[in-house]
Amino acid sequence: MLTVNGRDVASFDAPGGLVVLAGLEERDTAVDRRWMAEKISNLRVFADEQGRMNLSVLDVGGSVLMVPNFTVAGDATRGRRPSFDNAMRPPRAAEEFALLVAALRTHCPRVCEGVFGAHMHVELVNDGPVTIVLHSPGTAVAP
Repeated sequence: MLTVNGRDVASFDAPGGLVVLAGLEERDTAVDRRWMAEKISNLRVFADEQGRMNLSVLDVGGSVLMVPNFTVAGDATRGRRPSFDNAMRPPRAAEEFALLVAALRTHCPRVCEGVFGAHMHVELVNDGPVTIVLHSPGTAVAP
């Protein structure tokens, strides 16, 4: 369930779904965007008949909830306060988020989205739990 300014914006009761907290960084490119859309659509994180993570959101007929979240791009490696220096600045980030959602829709027909720059409440059930951090190859963070 996604609520924006007290109003329900998106929810889904699909057989399986993904909640994607998307943090865009200044160095992200169109190549990264296309890679991310393909990866989100085809990442095998849902259980098959044997209980193995072997199915994608497409395989299970699920939905993707895309939530713009600049804090995901925060860097907390130094000090006690995260740095958001690498986070993409609005309004470019709003445009890039819209392009990412559009790219994802070319792969996955069931996509809901949050509102860029709005105060949002995200409710989710983390089944498993399974939480995966994705960095496109062009923006991979060194360990």
